[in-house]
Amino acid sequence: MKEFIEFIAKHLVDSPDSVSIDEAFPNEKTIEMTLKVGPEDVGKVIGKQGKTAQAMRTLLTAIAAKEGKRAILKILD
Repeated sequence: MKEFIEFIAKHLVDSPDSVSIDEAFPNEKTIEMTLKVGPEDVGKVIGKQGKTAQAMRTLLTAIAAKEGKRAILKILD
């Protein structure tokens, strides 16, 4: 899952080297991912009216559901 979100984010931004993802596991059924990008690329990852970020969250939720887990994606600015 981490690699998938990282792949998407790196193809959206101008500086792919600044993309990093931290994973946390608050409990056994939950995965919390924090996406960090450069300050100039935050808008590209979020998208107009948050549609790109929402699409990434939807895909992540679908992948996590196959494994019987719940996924949360946070985007830091």
